[in-house]
Amino acid sequence: MDRKLERLLVTGGCGFIGSAFIRRLLQGSVFAGKIVNIDKLTYAGNVENVEGLVDSSRYQFVHGDILDAAEVRRVCRDFAIDTIVHFAAESHVDRSIDGPLVFIDTNVVGTARLLEVVREMPSIHFHHVSTDEVFGSLGPVGAFSETTAYDPRSPYSASKAASDHLVRAYAHTFGLSVTISNCSNNYGPYQFPEKLIPLMILNMLERKALPIYGDGGQIRDWLHVDDHVDAIWSILWSGKAGETYNVGGNSERTNLQLIDLLMGIVSRETGAVPAELEGLKTFVRDRPGHDRRYAIDASKLQRELKFGPKHHLIDGLTETVRWYLSNPRWIERVRSGAYREWLDRNYASRATHESV
Repeated sequence: MDRKLERLLVTGGCGFIGSAFIRRLLQGSVFAGKIVNIDKLTYAGNVENVEGLVDSSRYQFVHGDILDAAEVRRVCRDFAIDTIVHFAAESHVDRSIDGPLVFIDTNVVGTARLLEVVREMPSIHFHHVSTDEVFGSLGPVGAFSETTAYDPRSPYSASKAASDHLVRAYAHTFGLSVTISNCSNNYGPYQFPEKLIPLMILNMLERKALPIYGDGGQIRDWLHVDDHVDAIWSILWSGKAGETYNVGGNSERTNLQLIDLLMGIVSRETGAVPAELEGLKTFVRDRPGHDRRYAIDASKLQRELKFGPKHHLIDGLTETVRWYLSNPRWIERVRSGAYREWLDRNYASRATHESV
């Protein structure tokens, strides 16, 4: 593989998965290059997920919007970008039901704007990070493969399906170098508290109700975020241009089973009485169009790139619970929006195009 991978532009690098990718590369030994992070800093983007945690000589933050093609173009030229890793997306299904248009703007139009920039600079490799939700809902058996027909069921998954199609269409029509990954549900440190696992952990710690949609029987495959970003790096390094790779955690659980696992871990880590946590379970009306089951067949990734997840679900959840227990300041600042005040103080007058 002759891909350069020396100057990466990461979109949405202040979000949960994007920031994990940046920390993983800049704190590890597999990558010797430099990273530029462009992030609009919507409600779930937090500069503190990266700032101060990586080698600043190899990292540059740009406060910008992927919808601004001129800005992306300038960044790519100023920093001689050779690879774009596209994480930036609106990703919460409930929010997409309440307000679909922002998902279309960011996930569809934003991706198209990035592809237009790459069309002007075809030496750039483009990796698109997507989701298993584009495939719809499974029955009790089977798993999504890379050839499964798309059947999105929510505005969020439809917007991601559209962006996947755009990436493939631009590659076919304009000869761009692209790869795509479709992942299962992620978990781990730094995840925004609206998502299921951190929401349940924090509600348990604060003895608040644990809202469970429907009967709690929805099944998801859980993937530790570090396994996900390691898989993306493997795809960037060894994946064939034009190919799609599914990334899964081999850890299917119903929502009820997952919550029970978390209750056991929180009880062991904090001394909480299990019966008290059990009493917090609260069944609520199911959300519209709720997919019943997702499952990933990641055999292509294992077969072609020799990659498989390293985290066992129990160990990964235990690590995650301990992280939230150890980082109350991060939780408080994210909930209060205090980090945005910090951003204004530190970035309002700072030039965004310093050389790296």
